Amino acid sequence: MEQALALVAHQAHEAPRPSNPAQPPGRHQGRSSASQSPVRSSTESAGHAASQSPGRSSTESPGHAAARSSVRSSARSSGRRPSQPPDSPDSPDSPAPATSPYLSPSPYPSPSPSSASASGVSAGVPAGDRADSARRPRAHRAGDTPWDQARSIAARAGATSPVAALRVPLDRALGYVLAEALGALTDLPSFDTSAMDGWAVAGPGPWGFRKDEGLLAGRGAPAPLPDGRAVRIATGARIPADATAVIRSEHAHADEAKGLLHARRDVVPGQDIRPRGQECRSGDQLLPAGTLVTPAVLGLAAAAGYDALAAVARPIVDVLVLGDELLTSGLPHDGLIRDALGPMLGPWLRAAGAEVSEPRRLGDDANALRRALTTSRADLIITTGGTAAGPVDHVHPVLAEIGAELLVDGVAVRPGHPMLLARLPSDGPYLVGLPGNPLAAVSGLLTLAEPLLGGIAGRVSQEPYRALVHAEVHGHPHDTRLVPVVHRAGRAGGRDYVVPLHYNGPAMLRGVAGADGLAVVPPGGVRSGTEVDILDLPWASATPWTEGCFT
Repeated sequence: MEQALALVAHQAHEAPRPSNPAQPPGRHQGRSSASQSPVRSSTESAGHAASQSPGRSSTESPGHAAARSSVRSSARSSGRRPSQPPDSPDSPDSPAPATSPYLSPSPYPSPSPSSASASGVSAGVPAGDRADSARRPRAHRAGDTPWDQARSIAARAGATSPVAALRVPLDRALGYVLAEALGALTDLPSFDTSAMDGWAVAGPGPWGFRKDEGLLAGRGAPAPLPDGRAVRIATGARIPADATAVIRSEHAHADEAKGLLHARRDVVPGQDIRPRGQECRSGDQLLPAGTLVTPAVLGLAAAAGYDALAAVARPIVDVLVLGDELLTSGLPHDGLIRDALGPMLGPWLRAAGAEVSEPRRLGDDANALRRALTTSRADLIITTGGTAAGPVDHVHPVLAEIGAELLVDGVAVRPGHPMLLARLPSDGPYLVGLPGNPLAAVSGLLTLAEPLLGGIAGRVSQEPYRALVHAEVHGHPHDTRLVPVVHRAGRAGGRDYVVPLHYNGPAMLRGVAGADGLAVVPPGGVRSGTEVDILDLPWASATPWTEGCFT
């Protein structure tokens, strides 16, 4: 049995594969032959539900596919995936503390010196040793793109896309991005106005006035005001020529019997007058291109005389849900699991500024996937699952068949490292291949999809900020970890901090559902009290008016 498994693994490694000049050598080794393996390979692309589907194995190099069946039965009996160590923080079956939702995760195991190489099965290793090494967990692929570099590649790719601008009426412009700078069409205010209800006065007091005179907002230019005279004025009304100040009603005493106004306080020339051009002069730049249109931006644009705005067209996104094992309603049963990504991706991508089609569920059908990719008119295609090298993981083979260019093929991040970014031929749409496991897919959204969409839409991509972490967080030996966290206010005037949450395995959504951010944990982990980078989740800063966001 060992020799048979080793032979199949060796054949999978040695089988000829189509070359892709856009990829570094060895990035696709074993994909085409591994696709004939009897089991799907990646824990982070296999399952779409919040719980791990039985029989889905963990991430391995493509050449290991043939040896997986020998460990599947033992993995089932132990309740763990074959390449996951007990109590690993990525394990959906690791026990949770009964008294706390927070986490001090168990460390990842250090990679064994005898484990398989990043490119698959090592050449020159005896067949028996190859089969044995294929059963060991592989913690790192040397060719994976570093996490921060993957985000930069995605942002640059989006920024190089042609920007389609359109004019959007103000009542429909909320949530768009300005395609050009917003310039002042007039002075603001366009004439001297009163900042208060009170009296406009000219020269020193006391001032004479007439009971039947007054100035209201929205009227034409009033007559000049002679020295020694006062006139009642409403907030927003035009200031008469030659007026020197406005006295608030509560700071003035009107002797109606004598027709004289007395100031209760010293009067400073220019007080409570908003002079013409105080906020801006005609031609001033009010906001730069790339500004997100918020309610305040709409108000400013209206005040400046705009009826419509030049905005960047929202990127159009197609969502393709892969996997024959997915249900759209009801309870999981008979090996079928609920699709957690279909309901999640639309709102998430709309919060990133995209127009999103209804998810299309293609199952595990390579022909259907090929048709969907080659006929899409979207700016971005999102696929869920199928990014590894199992028998029904069709994303890589279909991309190779249609001549797509792989920009990112695997990221050194946990969860979610089988994610990918590709550009379809003839300047076709981009494709972000998300792993099928829910938290791994969230990782792919924040790593590749959001920076790419930000570039296409002209939006500034979210940059991590620093915060203290209030617990020890163990890291992966080689890769970045993204860990769900929740913010907490500092006590007794102390600094605010974040707390890592439990249930943070790649197949889980329970942790991220209670989180407002993801901590970017470097390889090796961090101690309690250490500053880490934080990525906000869409709902962390969402407000009720934001189209597509949710609270």
